Amino acid sequence: MQAIERVALIGNFLPRQCGLATFTTDVYDALRTRFPDLAVDVYAMDDRDESYDYPEAVVGTIVQQDRGAYIEAARRIDASGAQAILVQHEYGIYGGPAGEYLLALLDRTTLPVIVTLHTILEKPSADERRVMEGLLRRASRVIVMAERGRDILTRVYAANPRQIAMIPHGVPDRELIDPAMRKERFGWAEREVVLTFGLLAPNKGLETIIEALPALVERHPTLLYAVLGATHPNLVAHEGEAYRDRLKALAEELGVADNVQFVGKFVETEELLDYLQAADIYATPYLNPAQITSGTLSYAVGVGKAVVSTPYVHATEILADGHGVLVDFRDVAAFAREIDRLLSNRRDRERLSQRAYARGRTMIWPRLAEATVEQFRMALDSQPRRLSRASVMRPLAPDFAAVERMSDATGMLQHSIYSVPDRRHGYCIDDNARALMLMSAMQDIDPIQRDKWTTIYASFVQFAWNPETQRFRNFMRFDRSWCEDVGSEDSNGRTLWALGVTARDAQDAKHRDWATVMFDATASLAFDLGSLRAQSFAMLGAAAMLEARPGHELARSILQRFPDAHLALLEEARRPEWSWFEIVLAYDNARLPQALIVAGASLGRQDLIDCGIETLNWIVSKQTSPEGRFRAVGTESFHRPYAEPLQFDQQPLEAQATVEACIAAYKATGDKRWADEAEKAYGWFLGLNDLDLPLVSPADGGCFDGLMPTGLNRNQGAESILALQLASCAISGLSIATQGVAGADRAVA
Repeated sequence: MQAIERVALIGNFLPRQCGLATFTTDVYDALRTRFPDLAVDVYAMDDRDESYDYPEAVVGTIVQQDRGAYIEAARRIDASGAQAILVQHEYGIYGGPAGEYLLALLDRTTLPVIVTLHTILEKPSADERRVMEGLLRRASRVIVMAERGRDILTRVYAANPRQIAMIPHGVPDRELIDPAMRKERFGWAEREVVLTFGLLAPNKGLETIIEALPALVERHPTLLYAVLGATHPNLVAHEGEAYRDRLKALAEELGVADNVQFVGKFVETEELLDYLQAADIYATPYLNPAQITSGTLSYAVGVGKAVVSTPYVHATEILADGHGVLVDFRDVAAFAREIDRLLSNRRDRERLSQRAYARGRTMIWPRLAEATVEQFRMALDSQPRRLSRASVMRPLAPDFAAVERMSDATGMLQHSIYSVPDRRHGYCIDDNARALMLMSAMQDIDPIQRDKWTTIYASFVQFAWNPETQRFRNFMRFDRSWCEDVGSEDSNGRTLWALGVTARDAQDAKHRDWATVMFDATASLAFDLGSLRAQSFAMLGAAAMLEARPGHELARSILQRFPDAHLALLEEARRPEWSWFEIVLAYDNARLPQALIVAGASLGRQDLIDCGIETLNWIVSKQTSPEGRFRAVGTESFHRPYAEPLQFDQQPLEAQATVEACIAAYKATGDKRWADEAEKAYGWFLGLNDLDLPLVSPADGGCFDGLMPTGLNRNQGAESILALQLASCAISGLSIATQGVAGADRAVA
């Protein structure tokens, strides 16, 4: 069983004034008091631009409607060393439709999540259902405060009953006393007091008690109905104190104004408990039968109050078996009758108080803290065991089967649904250019098959060239019609790269000749490329062409055109902790230093090699998890200025780029460290990653599309399959270059 040392707690927090803030603060205090060695980091929800004056327990805040704040909080929680996340969930406190921004946070961390549900709707809207189902999928454990909550979750949302725990709302541990001991403090001496506490809102049903007062006052002239609590902030924003004024007017109209006291303030827990202990009866005339949780009702039971309540869900459970009195919704006569009975019979009232107090002993905060920590332990123990860093994970031999599955006589299709090609999305030159490079890299493939598929992918590239625009097209429909006249700069740059590699590495002379002619006819487009990555792709293609045709002037001109501009961009974007060409990270990051290293080797410029090594070292450091494993820069990280990378979603393209860039660094420097880094990035495919999940499908050379916080994206698109196969070819080549160091007898760890 794992030791629990640090957790993150998300919810509202005092001094924000609402019931959930009080509850979350009480949970924090209970955990820290009962388990003093447990660090609890609070991430408080903010509903306004100006943050509250939070205590030191709050290590971070999340602005409710700022989706980026949720993603940043996920990064901070991961970096904090927290072992689990405890979420207090209530509708209305998280941003987005039905609070969906919370899912953006939870879906960007692999930590186990425990969710305490404060409202569970039997008839949710479409958004409410979607968000609740998302929470249930993500949560390792779910806490409800009433057994009815478990029933609704399993019946309405098809939740797994084994992941649900019922933990009653916590209550303070106070002694049972005679109300007379507290009444003088509030000016209630010699009065019989019925109390209702909570934020004022129409759904509290306070009119029911006020309307019952004339009959009660006739029998109990000293009766006081104390209504404690501020008006709900949302109601104040909409109509000010109009609701409170309507209640006062109702009391005046019924002639009981002197028997009603409004204490219009938000009180801290200790003062609230004093008020509760001073009351003879606690009343909750709430109108919502589906209310799963009432903290005020729990507190009243905890201090041993005789309770008269409507039969909403929480009341029916906590007051069952003679622990309180239930009357029907809006039943004025029943409230008058039962309150009169308890006020008239001190013995019955005290017996009911003692039974309530006994039930409250099972709900005190230390018990809740113990039960919650047990949920942490269960969540951690259910996590899959991590693979040891020393696990033997042998590189896969390149396998063409999945590539062939995704290809037809036109070329390679872009996307799949699971492993089945999805023809609706057609083809793109990006994937066919990669597939063309793969044909040159795969050694152990039948020559007839290699000839066939090399020709098909080359034909796609050739047909993509648009002589009128002097650019390659990118996207093609399944009917072979083009979606555009000009493809993206990156797709054009990548195509030049494939042509250079094919001219150098194709197994058959006819394909090398074709690629050389095609490069000569098209490569001048490189000079107009403005995208940094497109320029890098073109440089890689030009370097390959120079190896194939030493003295090739066009290739040399391309190589000489861009490196100095890249060095200048690096100096402009550089900061003490940021050694990168741009102020943001994006996809295929490792290709930028790889291009400089390769260009430096081709042009004999050590400054380019040195800069490429420096920036590769920096990006590798950003792609390394605390455990020392490769961690691809998550797609949510893209285009965030000077921001630390986020963990998800991780895609195979990044691992492949890092493998090949590190191999380029090894070839340029002879430093074995770069061979090790290449192996580490390759290990990501095999399961040495944040989730210990292999992305490979070893039976046919397939590769899943990405690593999500909750598991794999189980589709197998062309880009992912090709990334695995090209990386496998590169690692095989590395084993030859290092004389078996990274070969079949060496573990990737």
